[in-house]
Amino acid sequence: MNTPIRVSVDAVVFGYEAGKLSILLIQRKYDPFKDQWALPGGFVLENESLENAVSRELAEETGVSINYLEQLYTFGNPGRDPRGHVLSVAYFGLIRPDAFSLLASSDASNAQWFEMEALPDLAFDHKIIIEQAFLRLQGKITYEPLGFELLDTKFAFSDLEQLYTTILGRAIDRRNFRKKFLALNVLDELDEKTSKGSGRPASLFQFNEKRYKDLKNKGIVFEI
Repeated sequence: MNTPIRVSVDAVVFGYEAGKLSILLIQRKYDPFKDQWALPGGFVLENESLENAVSRELAEETGVSINYLEQLYTFGNPGRDPRGHVLSVAYFGLIRPDAFSLLASSDASNAQWFEMEALPDLAFDHKIIIEQAFLRLQGKITYEPLGFELLDTKFAFSDLEQLYTTILGRAIDRRNFRKKFLALNVLDELDEKTSKGSGRPASLFQFNEKRYKDLKNKGIVFEI
């Protein structure tokens, strides 16, 4: 008699703050991999949608609630989970860590942000899942402008440049980036300036929420 395949969900939540990219992890309370760090997630309940399952597991294990998580990929290597053949449908999202207070419960004994460059050893195949999610995020920002929920309400254009540089992991052509991003018509330049360092005061910008959401819905491509 064959053992039935079980379905689970995992949430890859990227955090962006002050030029740093991080990952939200939980410390497992039970075996397998007790006390090891892992992605928030768990088994899908009977009559539960995948979207509801990943939102529920994320909230239960970390206290974080995200309106929208994007489906990434289904990981189904038969040996990925010692409990049997378990498929994991992974989702990912990007938030500001300071927008949430972490609260570990359910199957998690702890919840914590880790910088991408300093991740601990991870349970299951979660290192591979994170790597795939990061590649998808890097690709995503070439067709969907990011920043509305990640930057302060008012920000210098250099803050937006830093966001893209951090996610892409490389330098960008600043002049070309500015020209192309302003051409999207999702930013409003304010009659306010900010001083950073010894340079000239820089203008402040803010996202126009309506135009920004309209553009995201259209999925306009802009190459950096």
